[in-house]
Amino acid sequence: MNDLFDKRLKAKFKDLAPLAERMRPDKLEDFVGQDEIVGPGTPLRKAIEEDKLVSIILWGPPGSGKTTLARIIAKMTRAHFESFSAVTSGIPALKKVIEEAKQRRKYNLQKTILFVDELHRFNKTQQDAFLPYVEDGTIILIGATTENPSFEVNSPLLSRSSVYVLKPLSPDDLKKIIKRALEDREKGLGKYKIKMDPEVMDYIVQAANGDARVALNILELSFLSAKDKNTDIVCITSRIVTKVIQRKVLRYDKVGEEHYNIISALHKSMRDSDPDASVYWLARMLEAGEDPVYIARRLVVFASEDVGNADPQALQVAVAAMQAVQFVGMPEANLALTQAVTYLACAPKSNAVYRAYSKAKQDIEKTGNLPVPLVIRNAPTSLMRKLGYGKGYKYAHDFPGGYVKQQHLPPELEGRVYYEPTERGYEKNIKMRMDKLKEETE
Repeated sequence: MNDLFDKRLKAKFKDLAPLAERMRPDKLEDFVGQDEIVGPGTPLRKAIEEDKLVSIILWGPPGSGKTTLARIIAKMTRAHFESFSAVTSGIPALKKVIEEAKQRRKYNLQKTILFVDELHRFNKTQQDAFLPYVEDGTIILIGATTENPSFEVNSPLLSRSSVYVLKPLSPDDLKKIIKRALEDREKGLGKYKIKMDPEVMDYIVQAANGDARVALNILELSFLSAKDKNTDIVCITSRIVTKVIQRKVLRYDKVGEEHYNIISALHKSMRDSDPDASVYWLARMLEAGEDPVYIARRLVVFASEDVGNADPQALQVAVAAMQAVQFVGMPEANLALTQAVTYLACAPKSNAVYRAYSKAKQDIEKTGNLPVPLVIRNAPTSLMRKLGYGKGYKYAHDFPGGYVKQQHLPPELEGRVYYEPTERGYEKNIKMRMDKLKEETE
């Protein structure tokens, strides 16, 4: 009688679970997407099916199937499966899991698979706690992370694990998942008479942005909003879905890899003189909530690094954009940033300023603190004048063109050329002037 009650209770709780949770597949045949990793005949699939799994790290965006895949492995393996969250559990709890795994291995000859969700939440010192037990086989680690393991997982642990990259689900994958939820009478919405046009499904897919959980959440909320006790037919329309979505959430982590990917895309689009792509990546960051001051700082850097004296006004435009951001604030400051981004993208390009500093820095690293030539030293005291400070100095304004040739670099670096103007933009004028001055004094 108690067993029957327990089964009914579990079924009741299952019905109360969100649709995305209810629709999680429990076997590989029903797993949608990631065919490159778990498709028939792939090494990981064979390892799972033959129960010969080694430590792995699943890296992918939210809703791509990391946790679902781990749960499928849990059902298929003969090893003891332990689930552990880096968000809610700490090192003391981990030590307990490790101790139990040791006992299980010693007395039952049973392996332990430890699934660690949000692995990147452990700092690298905490991750060291896994190392000895992954190495000696006490645990087989399955780590799930949305962040690039190269940055967030320490090197020894990374070297002992195989990394599998999960991609955002394709529109076709998401449609398959939505259709399954609409047809499944036991776990999904199949027992209801739901009417939904294909374009509405396309709208949900677009809003989900590759995330299966988001797609199913939108579907469930749209269903609940459309449900009417006066009729058996549930019509899910674009209008209802729009109300549910309200505002599409863009995948963007201000401190994670996507942050660096998108700022890199903006920088390279401007460098390649593509104003359209530049505006797109700017908008991606701003609409996802990036700090506009951070973007403005990057534009100031770009103005000197990639435009430089090919257009001296570029730095002024970038600095003005930063001031506008601080003075006006968002959302109006997005226009000032767009103006700066398009100006910088369309400006002539030169990295001569960047190269000049880099070469000077290299010489400083090689030669250290070389003394300033006496001729250009300041001589405010009689003692310094007696020592030869400033002796023989030529005042440039006393010479034709305001140009004079004298020793400015330390003798060890005499003749070194750091700044080499290009033939682009205003730098062409600079180059012509400097070449002319040199010819006149030779």
